[in-house]
Amino acid sequence: MHKIKFLIYIFLLSSTLYGSELGWINDYDAALKQAEKEKKMVYLFIGADTCRWCDRFKDLTLSKKDVINRLKQEYILLYMSRDRHKIPSKFTTQGVPRHYFLKSDGTVIYEDRGSREPDGFLSLLEEVSLKKGD
Repeated sequence: MHKIKFLIYIFLLSSTLYGSELGWINDYDAALKQAEKEKKMVYLFIGADTCRWCDRFKDLTLSKKDVINRLKQEYILLYMSRDRHKIPSKFTTQGVPRHYFLKSDGTVIYEDRGSREPDGFLSLLEEVSLKKGD
C-alpha cells in the first residue's frame, strides 16, 4: 500500500513540476483570450493521464531549454488531458499525444500527433511557422 501511495506522490509531483516549468493553461477559452491579448498563437497539447508516449514527449522534448524557450516566445501553451479537462469537440482526443497550433480565434493552423524528439519537434515548429505565414 505504501508503494502505491509513493508512486501516486511521485506522479503528482512530476505533473506539478512539468506544469509549472512551461506555465501551461488548462482552459481553452482562457488560452484564446491570452493569445489575443499577447498577439500569439496557441499550442494545444492533448494528452492523457496514463500515456507512456505523452510522458516520453514531456520528459524527452518538453524538458529541453531550446524547445521551452521557443514555445514560450511564440505561443500561449494549453495542455488538456482527455481524462481531466473539457476539450472542445472539434479536437480529436484519440491517439495522444496530439498537437494543435491555433490562431487566437481558435482556427486550427496545423495539427499533428505522436511523441517527437527535440529536433523533430523544432522542425515541426518550423513547419507551423511556414503555415502561419512567418
